Amino acid sequence: MTVTIGNRYELIAGHFLPKVPVGHKCSRPHGHNYEIEIVISGKIKETGFIVDFYDLDKVMKPLLEMLDHQMLNDIDGLENPTAEIIALWFHEKLITKMPDGAKCDSVKVWETKNCWALSTGIEF
Repeated sequence: MTVTIGNRYELIAGHFLPKVPVGHKCSRPHGHNYEIEIVISGKIKETGFIVDFYDLDKVMKPLLEMLDHQMLNDIDGLENPTAEIIALWFHEKLITKMPDGAKCDSVKVWETKNCWALSTGIEF
């Protein structure tokens, strides 16, 4: 049987969107208090975990440190850091770091308390 877990992380970063029309407010540098919500599924191991939250924190910590209090546009892969692209960036990094039997189902990036983007890894 498969079980799903999730965890939420925070980071503060600046960005601007270089591909929006001239005059768009997001074309200017600004910042957000992002929340990154990850969802992992898999079978429960002998330990009782799919992935121990402690181990998940160890995977997320270097990624968050790479972005926290940075200008996201300066990070490889985030030159146009929309919420959608940030979610996909995290998802692609996490897919390769999951222990055997665990799968990163989704990454949701909350840009504001009302606005978010979700990466599920599903191709359309």
